[in-house]
Amino acid sequence: MEALPKALEVDEKSPESKDLLPSQTASSLCISSRSESVWTATPRSNWEIYRKPIVIMSVGGAILLFGVVITCLAYTLNLGDNSLKVLKMIGPAFLSLGLMMLVCGLVWVPIIKKKQKQKQKSVFFQTLKSFFLNR
Repeated sequence: MEALPKALEVDEKSPESKDLLPSQTASSLCISSRSESVWTATPRSNWEIYRKPIVIMSVGGAILLFGVVITCLAYTLNLGDNSLKVLKMIGPAFLSLGLMMLVCGLVWVPIIKKKQKQKQKSVFFQTLKSFFLNR
Protein backbone atom coordinates (compact mmCIF):
# COMPACT_ATOMS: atom_id res chain seq x y z
CA MET A 1 0.00 0.00 0.00
CA GLU A 2 1.14 3.56 -0.60
CA ALA A 3 2.92 5.50 2.10
CA LEU A 4 0.65 8.15 3.57
CA PRO A 5 1.85 11.74 3.98
CA LYS A 6 2.81 12.76 7.52
CA ALA A 7 -0.29 14.96 7.80
CA LEU A 8 -2.59 11.97 7.24
CA GLU A 9 -0.88 9.67 9.73
CA VAL A 10 -3.10 9.61 12.83
CA ASP A 11 -3.11 7.62 16.03
CA GLU A 12 -4.73 4.25 15.28
CA LYS A 13 -6.40 4.10 18.73
CA SER A 14 -8.80 6.98 18.17
CA PRO A 15 -12.08 6.23 16.33
CA GLU A 16 -11.73 9.43 14.34
CA SER A 17 -8.54 8.14 12.76
CA LYS A 18 -10.49 5.69 10.63
CA ASP A 19 -12.51 8.54 9.15
CA LEU A 20 -9.41 10.58 8.32
CA LEU A 21 -7.56 7.89 6.43
CA PRO A 22 -8.29 7.64 2.70
CA SER A 23 -10.42 4.62 1.98
CA GLN A 24 -9.39 2.05 -0.59
CA THR A 25 -12.84 0.84 -1.55
CA ALA A 26 -13.89 -0.28 -4.99
CA SER A 27 -15.71 3.00 -5.58
CA SER A 28 -12.59 5.05 -4.95
CA LEU A 29 -10.39 2.81 -7.08
CA CYS A 30 -12.79 2.75 -10.02
CA ILE A 31 -12.81 5.83 -12.21
CA SER A 32 -16.32 7.16 -12.59
CA SER A 33 -17.59 8.78 -15.74
CA ARG A 34 -18.44 11.85 -13.65
CA SER A 35 -14.79 12.31 -12.74
CA GLU A 36 -13.77 12.66 -16.36
CA SER A 37 -12.93 16.16 -17.40
CA VAL A 38 -15.44 17.73 -19.74
CA TRP A 39 -12.64 19.67 -21.39
CA THR A 40 -10.43 16.78 -22.48
CA ALA A 41 -9.27 17.20 -26.04
CA THR A 42 -8.82 13.52 -26.86
CA PRO A 43 -11.85 12.24 -28.77
CA ARG A 44 -13.05 8.78 -27.86
CA SER A 45 -14.18 6.21 -30.39
CA ASN A 46 -17.73 4.85 -30.43
CA TRP A 47 -16.47 1.50 -29.14
CA GLU A 48 -14.90 3.17 -26.09
CA ILE A 49 -18.11 5.07 -25.42
CA TYR A 50 -20.64 2.25 -25.92
CA ARG A 51 -18.52 -0.76 -24.87
CA LYS A 52 -20.11 -1.30 -21.44
CA PRO A 53 -23.76 -1.14 -22.58
CA ILE A 54 -23.00 -3.45 -25.50
CA VAL A 55 -21.39 -6.01 -23.18
CA ILE A 56 -24.29 -5.76 -20.70
CA MET A 57 -26.85 -6.21 -23.51
CA SER A 58 -24.94 -9.16 -24.97
CA VAL A 59 -24.61 -10.95 -21.64
CA GLY A 60 -28.24 -10.17 -20.80
CA GLY A 61 -29.42 -11.55 -24.14
CA ALA A 62 -27.38 -14.72 -23.67
CA ILE A 63 -28.76 -15.26 -20.16
CA LEU A 64 -32.29 -14.56 -21.44
CA LEU A 65 -31.92 -17.15 -24.21
CA PHE A 66 -30.49 -19.66 -21.74
CA GLY A 67 -33.50 -19.06 -19.49
CA VAL A 68 -35.88 -19.58 -22.42
CA VAL A 69 -34.19 -22.87 -23.33
CA ILE A 70 -34.19 -24.14 -19.75
CA THR A 71 -37.85 -23.18 -19.27
CA CYS A 72 -38.88 -24.84 -22.54
CA LEU A 73 -36.99 -27.99 -21.60
CA ALA A 74 -38.67 -28.06 -18.20
CA TYR A 75 -42.13 -28.04 -19.73
CA THR A 76 -41.50 -30.34 -22.73
CA LEU A 77 -39.28 -33.11 -21.37
CA ASN A 78 -40.49 -35.91 -19.17
CA LEU A 79 -37.96 -35.87 -16.36
CA GLY A 80 -37.92 -36.97 -12.76
CA ASP A 81 -39.71 -34.96 -10.08
CA ASN A 82 -36.57 -33.41 -8.58
CA SER A 83 -34.98 -32.32 -11.85
CA LEU A 84 -38.33 -30.99 -13.08
CA LYS A 85 -38.70 -28.84 -9.95
CA VAL A 86 -35.17 -27.52 -10.32
CA LEU A 87 -35.61 -26.67 -14.01
CA LYS A 88 -38.93 -24.94 -13.34
CA MET A 89 -37.26 -22.78 -10.70
CA ILE A 90 -34.00 -22.03 -12.50
CA GLY A 91 -35.47 -21.33 -15.94
CA PRO A 92 -37.63 -18.33 -14.98
CA ALA A 93 -34.83 -17.02 -12.72
CA PHE A 94 -32.41 -16.90 -15.67
CA LEU A 95 -35.18 -15.47 -17.83
CA SER A 96 -35.81 -12.55 -15.47
CA LEU A 97 -32.11 -11.92 -14.82
CA GLY A 98 -31.36 -11.84 -18.55
CA LEU A 99 -34.28 -9.56 -19.27
CA MET A 100 -33.22 -7.19 -16.50
CA MET A 101 -29.65 -6.97 -17.83
CA LEU A 102 -30.86 -6.51 -21.40
CA VAL A 103 -33.18 -3.66 -20.42
CA CYS A 104 -30.45 -2.00 -18.33
CA GLY A 105 -28.14 -2.00 -21.35
CA LEU A 106 -30.89 -0.69 -23.62
CA VAL A 107 -31.67 2.18 -21.22
CA TRP A 108 -27.98 3.01 -20.77
CA VAL A 109 -27.47 3.85 -24.48
CA PRO A 110 -29.81 6.91 -24.60
CA ILE A 111 -28.31 8.16 -21.34
CA ILE A 112 -24.83 8.07 -22.88
CA LYS A 113 -26.10 9.83 -26.03
CA LYS A 114 -27.61 12.58 -23.91
CA LYS A 115 -24.35 13.00 -21.99
CA GLN A 116 -22.40 13.27 -25.26
CA LYS A 117 -24.73 16.02 -26.53
CA GLN A 118 -24.41 17.93 -23.24
CA LYS A 119 -20.63 17.62 -23.41
CA GLN A 120 -20.60 19.00 -26.98
CA LYS A 121 -22.83 21.92 -25.98
CA SER A 122 -20.71 22.78 -22.95
CA VAL A 123 -17.52 22.74 -25.03
CA PHE A 124 -19.18 25.00 -27.60
CA PHE A 125 -20.31 27.51 -24.96
CA GLN A 126 -16.89 27.42 -23.32
CA THR A 127 -15.21 28.34 -26.60
CA LEU A 128 -17.71 31.16 -27.11
CA LYS A 129 -17.09 32.42 -23.60
CA SER A 130 -13.32 32.35 -24.02
CA PHE A 131 -13.65 34.10 -27.41
CA PHE A 132 -15.62 37.02 -25.99
CA LEU A 133 -13.63 37.34 -22.76
CA ASN A 134 -10.22 37.29 -24.44
CA ARG A 135 -10.92 40.27 -26.69
